Amino acid sequence: MNPLKYKRIAVIGTTSTGKSTLAEKISAKFGLPFVELDALFWEPNWKEASLFDFWKRVESAIEPDAWVVAGNYSRVRNLIWGRAELIIWLDYPFPIVFWRLLTRTIRRGWTQEELWNGNREKFWWHLKLWSQDSLFHWLFKTYWRRKREIPQLLSLPENRHLSLIHFRHPREAEKWLASL
Repeated sequence: MNPLKYKRIAVIGTTSTGKSTLAEKISAKFGLPFVELDALFWEPNWKEASLFDFWKRVESAIEPDAWVVAGNYSRVRNLIWGRAELIIWLDYPFPIVFWRLLTRTIRRGWTQEELWNGNREKFWWHLKLWSQDSLFHWLFKTYWRRKREIPQLLSLPENRHLSLIHFRHPREAEKWLASL
C-alpha cells in the first residue's frame, strides 16, 4: 500500500504502543504535519482542557488537507475519523505494551523530560496502580476494551471510508515504514 496516497492519517492504539513515535516518523518521512492529541488536551499543571477548547484545538489542527494524528481520544474521534483516510492501529501484545510503558515511565521520571505545556511525569504517580493518575491503571483499564472496541468502531457505516493498517507487533510497523 502506498501511503503517499493518504494525506490524512490517524495512528491509534493503547498507551505506550508508540503512536506518537510512529506518527512523527511518518510525518517526517512524507512531510505531513504532525498532530499529537496529548499536546492539545493537556494544559499546564496536568489540567485537562475543556471539551470545547479541546474540540476547537483539534478542529484547527486537522483543518489542513494533510496531517498525521497520534492519539485515541473518544471525545474527538468522530471529528478525526470523519476526515481521516487511513487508520493505523498499533495492536501489540500486552507484555510488549507493559514493558514499553514501564521503561518509558522510568525514563521520563528519571530525566524529567518535558512533555506538553511544561508538564513532567512523576514516577511515583504511576506506582499507585489504583489511582486515575497512573498510566498503568489506564493500561489495565483500556487495553482489552480497545481490542474489542476498535473493530466495532471501524465497522460502523460512518467509518467505512477508512482504510486500515493493523499492526500486531512493533516489528511489523518498523518493517512497513522501512519499506516505504
